[in-house]
Amino acid sequence: MFWTFVATVFCGLGAAGIALGIRTVTRNRAPKWIIPVFAGMGMLGYLIYGEYTWYDHKKTLLPDEAVVVNTESDSILWRPWTFVFPYVTAFSTVDTKSISHDTSNSDIVRFTLYRFEQKMTDAVSHRIHILNCESRELVPLGSDGTPRVDNMKVLGTSDTLLKTVCTG
Repeated sequence: MFWTFVATVFCGLGAAGIALGIRTVTRNRAPKWIIPVFAGMGMLGYLIYGEYTWYDHKKTLLPDEAVVVNTESDSILWRPWTFVFPYVTAFSTVDTKSISHDTSNSDIVRFTLYRFEQKMTDAVSHRIHILNCESRELVPLGSDGTPRVDNMKVLGTSDTLLKTVCTG
């Protein structure tokens, strides 16, 4: 976050420098107010660029065994451009090296699901899940290793998570 702040300030300074150059070229006929406007637009532009490229950047940092199975895009009221061009705010990945068959039933699969969220500081959480490939029932495990049946959900037949875990 510190480096994002530093980069934002430098983008603002660079854009303000462009405005100073415009004032110099026009022999100070351009209004003085373009300097802070350019600085603000430069900083805002950098932050918007960072929001829209966050997912692609994070995806390049993932190891080969991590497979993206879900993305979430949101529109946010105080960012009105997101209603026209929503961006990825969170995504989930499966660690294919964590996929295991713990029981004698080959349809029951255990795996680790990671969730990445774009916030003020990036948040990463992980949880172990059990998936019945035949009935498509996904059950997270609690911290004590017991299945949390109250959080069970049934996946669709075309769900990427189901395809990744059961065919992998």
